[in-house]
Amino acid sequence: AYKRFSELLPKEERGNACSVRVPKRQILTLPELRANPFQERICRVFSTSEAGDDSMSFEDFLDMLSVFSDSATSEVKSHYAFRIFDFDEDGTLDRKDLEQLVNCLTGQGEESRLSSTEMEQLIQNILEESDIDKDGTINPSEFQHVVSRSPDFASSFKIVL
Repeated sequence: AYKRFSELLPKEERGNACSVRVPKRQILTLPELRANPFQERICRVFSTSEAGDDSMSFEDFLDMLSVFSDSATSEVKSHYAFRIFDFDEDGTLDRKDLEQLVNCLTGQGEESRLSSTEMEQLIQNILEESDIDKDGTINPSEFQHVVSRSPDFASSFKIVL
C-alpha cells in the first residue's frame, strides 16, 4: 500500500509519503478506481482534507484500502457504501440520491439512460424493498438490513491492489 501510494507522488516527494497529501486527480489515476463509477464519491468519503479538495493522506489511503479489503466486515463495508451513495451527505438516501446512484450504475450515455418513467419505477421498487418505516428515504439501518440480505455484497465491494 505504501509503495502504491508513494508512486502517486512526484519523485522528489516520495521519501516523505507519510506526511504529504496526494491530489484527487492523482488518486483517480489508480486503475482500481479509474473504471469505478463512484470514484469521485470514494475520494470525497475517505478524504480528511480540511481544504475540501478530496486529496488523500497515506492514512486516508489505508482507510480506503481497509474498507475495500476482503477482511473488512459487511457492517463496515455497508457503512461506507451508504456514505458513498449519500450524494447530498444528509444521512439518508432520498429519491435524488437514488437517481444519482442509478445514473452512476447505468452510465450517463443516451443509449444507457433510463427514461423518467423507468427511473421512477426503479426508485419506487427500491423504496418498497428498503424503506421499512415508509418515510420515503432509506436510513443507515434500513440500508444495513438490505445489504445483510445480499450474500455477494461484501465480496463485490472491494478493491485489490
